[in-house]
Amino acid sequence: MKQSTCEKVGPAALHVAIIMDGNGRWARARGLPRLEGHQAGAAAVERVVEASPDLGIGTLTLYAFSSDNWKRPPREVGGLLGLFGEYLARHAAHCREHGVRVQVIGRRGRLPRELLDSIAWAEATTLGGGRLHLRIAIDYSARHACLEAAAKLAGMGPVRESDFVRATAAAIHADERTPDVDLLIRTGGELRLSDLLGWDSAYAELLFTNVMWPDFQGADLAAAVKEFWSRERRFGGLPVAPGLVEPSRNGSVGALTPETTIGQK
Repeated sequence: MKQSTCEKVGPAALHVAIIMDGNGRWARARGLPRLEGHQAGAAAVERVVEASPDLGIGTLTLYAFSSDNWKRPPREVGGLLGLFGEYLARHAAHCREHGVRVQVIGRRGRLPRELLDSIAWAEATTLGGGRLHLRIAIDYSARHACLEAAAKLAGMGPVRESDFVRATAAAIHADERTPDVDLLIRTGGELRLSDLLGWDSAYAELLFTNVMWPDFQGADLAAAVKEFWSRERRFGGLPVAPGLVEPSRNGSVGALTPETTIGQK
């Protein structure tokens, strides 16, 4: 992992999520098989992971395979799952050396045993990484996570926000302490979220780019983070006047932090 040469443009600990779109179209434009586009996309993952810490990113979530992607031709699905396992096996030790914690989020009951073994090894190997939390979403669906959480919490009466967060995290094998998404980027020119992190991205800044994922560079990520810091985030409130305490996302001020409750007025 090389030292990034990208300019640091903001404070640390941002959570950036990326919908890595455009691999297939990138390959088709070059007369290549779709799987070669996915292989080129793996190189873009390496570039983005290298650039992230120096851009103030503490958590990076990459949308690799949605639950709806099972509808694709079996040969492409098999190739993708094999590519994921290969990436984890090849890069986990490297990530550990550079303080990158790898975590795979999403459903696991439909994944092949070889991939599950690679996931378990990569997560155990990199558990102590504190420089970057890299989350790879495989067989992921935000709707499924919410349904699983609702089923688990049914009959409990009024549900606190922390209860729901804990239940959705358990449904996708995620860490409940992961912060909400600050910036969500989609490459490839499409303008939709495709069932990614619906709860976690409620107040995320959205950025759509026409750059295909295999062409995405550290400089593109730096430009996106710079754009993020240029935006005014109010979380439903009003701009804060100089000298006043800035409201938090749930509308509380200062030390007053009442927990949001679902099902109560």
